[in-house]
Amino acid sequence: MEITTWAQKYYQKTLSVNTIHRAIHHCWLKLYRSKQKPYLNVIQKRRRFLWAKAHLKWTVAKWKTVLWSDESKFEVLFGKLGCHIIRTKEDKNNPSCYQRSVQKPASLMVWGCMSACGMGSLHIWKGTINAERYIQVLEQHMLPSRHRLFQGRPCIFQHDNARPHTASITTSWLRRRRIRVLKWPACSPDLSSIENIWQIIKRKMRQRRPKTVEQLEACIRQEWDNIPIPKLEQLVSLVPRRLQTVIKRRGDARQW
Repeated sequence: MEITTWAQKYYQKTLSVNTIHRAIHHCWLKLYRSKQKPYLNVIQKRRRFLWAKAHLKWTVAKWKTVLWSDESKFEVLFGKLGCHIIRTKEDKNNPSCYQRSVQKPASLMVWGCMSACGMGSLHIWKGTINAERYIQVLEQHMLPSRHRLFQGRPCIFQHDNARPHTASITTSWLRRRRIRVLKWPACSPDLSSIENIWQIIKRKMRQRRPKTVEQLEACIRQEWDNIPIPKLEQLVSLVPRRLQTVIKRRGDARQW
């Protein structure tokens, strides 16, 4: 409609929406979903560029020693059932004829970790997380996952620069545990392998459309366990290519 309004003013002619549709189709244009891209200032781009150059010499075998971790938010997806339905006059109060709407959908926060060796533990909770709760997650889920996946072999722990991650008590806890942490540039989800795992699971959630928090949690856990190891190896092996993309873009992020 916006394009039609603009075209009518520009060409000083009466044009229909169908005419605009045909013109767009004739130009081989399609309607795509807008991709997200994190905002980066000059300093952040510079730091990303330098970080990528510093780690470009890492081999795929080196990246396979990284234990990737992250949090993500999942919501119960209601969606629209349609603006118009076919019904009789008597069915107007039938619940099946209602259009579902929710002001604030129920949601879950999920923490997980993974490596090229396999999927680590998954922790789900409601609400926000602080440094104290984050340390509990590391003790109860990260440490067992690291032991199970690497069997005592040296590994590097990765997490982003969220406040609970960089808090002084978290840093002190990691230092006391002698856990080697990968220094991470700010606003860099495009460099993390586990971000692709969240995308895969959220795509599955849109297909399965759980209607309650309980169903959402069950679906998340099921899809988490179904991620195959070859997929994990593929994601980790792509990290050097992602570094090259960051260097080529002079620190700017790709569409996400």
